[in-house]
Order: sequence, then structure tokens, then C-alpha cells
Amino acid sequence: MKPKGVPNRLINEKSPYLLQHAYNPVNWFPWNDEAFKVARNEGKPIFLSIGYS
Repeated sequence: MKPKGVPNRLINEKSPYLLQHAYNPVNWFPWNDEAFKVARNEGKPIFLSIGYS
């Protein structure tokens, strides 16, 4: 069954953990240079999720 809604940028990741959050209504970024650039330009902190099990 396909999830409902619009996927966020995590839809292009390979990690099963990240993919399970690809349809969350959150503007998630994978750990990459783009995330740091946007945070720096917008003056926002990085909120890091290291996952859970």
C-alpha cells in the first residue's frame, strides 16, 4: 500500500530508517551539506535525530 500525502526529501534516500519518515509532514533533511547551508542561511539550529530501535 502506498503511503498517502506528499513525500519529503527523504524519499530519495537509501536508508530504511530515513525512508520510513519520507511521508512525515516535516521538512526533514538527510545529513548533508544542504542541511547545513539552509540552517546557516536561515539562522536556525540543527535538530539531529540519531534514530531509535
